Amino acid sequence: MTVYGALDIGGTKIAGALLDGKGRLLARAQRATPADRPAADLAAAVMKVLDDLAAFPAWDELSCMGIASAGPVDTDAGTVSPVNIPGWRGFPLIDLVRTHPRLPLSVLPVLVGDAVAMTAAEHWLGAARGFDNALCMVVSTGVGGGLVLGGRVHAGRTGNAGHIGHITVDHEGPRCACGAPGCVESLASGTAIAAHARALGWTAEPGSPSHAAAVAAAAREGDERALAAFRRSARALAAAIAATAALVELDRVVIGGGVAQAGDVLFSPLRQYLDDYAVLDFTRGFSVVPAGLALNAGLIGAAATASAETVSPAGIPHC
Repeated sequence: MTVYGALDIGGTKIAGALLDGKGRLLARAQRATPADRPAADLAAAVMKVLDDLAAFPAWDELSCMGIASAGPVDTDAGTVSPVNIPGWRGFPLIDLVRTHPRLPLSVLPVLVGDAVAMTAAEHWLGAARGFDNALCMVVSTGVGGGLVLGGRVHAGRTGNAGHIGHITVDHEGPRCACGAPGCVESLASGTAIAAHARALGWTAEPGSPSHAAAVAAAAREGDERALAAFRRSARALAAAIAATAALVELDRVVIGGGVAQAGDVLFSPLRQYLDDYAVLDFTRGFSVVPAGLALNAGLIGAAATASAETVSPAGIPHC
């Protein structure tokens, strides 16, 4: 059996998996991302996930390793500089993974942006399957995106094409972690949703974390402050999606990541705001749907980068 390895590195978690050629998970491991720790601690967490994967028997059949990381990434250099992981700037992630003692010398890791990986997965097996022109988004700790154009995943020169989270949608908005004003990420991410709800006076139940999932639960109960935080997020997303549709013409928009788990709390106002922003005929008519592969899309897409059979049609580099 051919086994593909995958890592999916984000601001909240570092996940790893072993998958077969049909994208089915054979094994999975996960560690929290020590995002505010030094580079060495982040590197150690990645190596521990690989240690966990190497303990599964399927590891012995490993043929390739795909790595999806929060961006920006540099696929040629094999380095990452995630906006939400300040300890890594120009960090040589590919070189790190190559040093794992259990990684076969024949396995050459391949790097791709996490949102591009999610896009490859959704186009292969998920909600973008069968659509030639699609925008796939990850709305989580940050906001990322990837594009399918003309039936192929378009990763761009450095692997960052479609990074919709860093489109400015409010010139008077808050400074994003990237340094620019009013980015989608600074308004629409799970981090931004929770912060805005708290600024409006919302508080989590005693003993509960005050993250976006808790805000979503409060919104479902009718808490106006929580609803306002999600409306703000939805408006920023709608503005960016409409701008993207005007540039490239879309058939489908797929939204995944933790914030998308809020369901109608997010999608209902998003679709309403799209009516305001997407007004030209050629920018309308596309569908906006939740990701089909839920929270494993990044892993499946990372595996796709490591498989010539599944990746070549999508246009993603592979080993």
